[in-house]
Amino acid sequence: MGQVGAEEEDQDSWAAQEMLKANLGDKRLNRRVAKVLYQLAQRPEGSVPSAFESWRETLAAYRLFDNEKVSAEKVLEPHRDATLERAQQFPVVLCVQDTTELDFTGRSQLQGLGPLSGKSSLGLHIHPTLAITPDRLCLGVVDQWTWARDAEDHGGKDRQHRLRRSLEEKESLRWVEGYRRVCDWQSTLSQTRLVYVADGDSDLFELFEEGERGEADWLIRASQDRALAEGGLLKATLGEAEILGTLEFDLPASAQRAKRHVVQTLRVARLKLRPPYRPDKKLPVVEVTAILAWEETAPEGVEPIEWLLLTNLEVPSAEDAREKVQWYVCRWQIEVYFRILKSGCRVEELQLQERDRLEVALALYMIIAWRVLYLIMLGRTLPEISCEAVLAPEEWKAVYLVTQKKKPPSQPPALQEMLVLIATLGGFLARKGDGPPGPKALWIGLQRTRDFVLALQAREAVS
Repeated sequence: MGQVGAEEEDQDSWAAQEMLKANLGDKRLNRRVAKVLYQLAQRPEGSVPSAFESWRETLAAYRLFDNEKVSAEKVLEPHRDATLERAQQFPVVLCVQDTTELDFTGRSQLQGLGPLSGKSSLGLHIHPTLAITPDRLCLGVVDQWTWARDAEDHGGKDRQHRLRRSLEEKESLRWVEGYRRVCDWQSTLSQTRLVYVADGDSDLFELFEEGERGEADWLIRASQDRALAEGGLLKATLGEAEILGTLEFDLPASAQRAKRHVVQTLRVARLKLRPPYRPDKKLPVVEVTAILAWEETAPEGVEPIEWLLLTNLEVPSAEDAREKVQWYVCRWQIEVYFRILKSGCRVEELQLQERDRLEVALALYMIIAWRVLYLIMLGRTLPEISCEAVLAPEEWKAVYLVTQKKKPPSQPPALQEMLVLIATLGGFLARKGDGPPGPKALWIGLQRTRDFVLALQAREAVS
């Protein structure tokens, strides 16, 4: 394929579509950010220079990172717009938040780092919000916070104790502000209900207070046993409620546990929480629905699976309770996303010397990690749609030719069929009973796909 053909391909790529509404103040920058996103996605596990075919293109990418008109927020903005457009196709979308650490210890040239949970580790904290359907299809990244803790916050045990409260208050703002932004998006989506979902770190009374007047629904896992306005404690009171129903599922095996079947009882109660004391303001009583999913008959010597969830929503039936628990379980997708970002994109190995540059690059890699997770789950939720919904014709044809060793069919195969073939390029065996391919196999397979496309294009150019 000649240079003109390559440019046309870039303009029609998924990256160009994702950056369609980019507004960096310059049309050339808008085109460049789409092209850099597309190129980085071809070699996400390597260094920035390895993703480009020439030093000139590499310098163009570095200039993009360094341009004063370009910021992480402006890079994510068109992707967020595209994500919210996708969200309009679903009646319910979960907005899942969480925080993870990026370790850049040893990068003395990188300015603006802060201490991590490890005593001698330095890096950044990132706090994204993913839009995920109840079927676990990740639609995109709609929000992102990045920050570094002050070095003085880890200046000894006594100092840690004195600063712990201010540090918690400072970082808990991410959860409350994240909910407010979900409310802003809810006001623009009349046919889609947004539900803010988070783990125990978001168990903040200020968030419950905000949720009483906010437009978006919310569902979080409680991390503490709270006092009730009418006396007693949350967990004990809920434990005395009648069993509304049960929830059954197979808990997958891990390095720490064997696979087993889990049966949880479901107890639900509408309760009023007594506000904690705050010296600067008086907080109101807040009413919530509490859901206790409790494995009462766990095997001997095995820790029971227990989730205590709080929500603003009414939960009148066992079916409603099961639905809310399943919504919470979808939160695991953000853990998969973090694994793709760190192990697949290897963002902790980026060699950039300034934090502003690093944050722009991180924003691009966050979109790339989303695309991998999106492809995995799209193949599972909509397996029969045409593979050309997400793959370019030259991509699926190259994969088909290499894996099947015969001419590609005239009609594009189903998406799940092609994703399995792509995953075989990444080591997936596709044996009967193996289940769908995971992120790692698909990740490697997508990278090899691009290599085969380029090889076939080079062959056609000289034939």
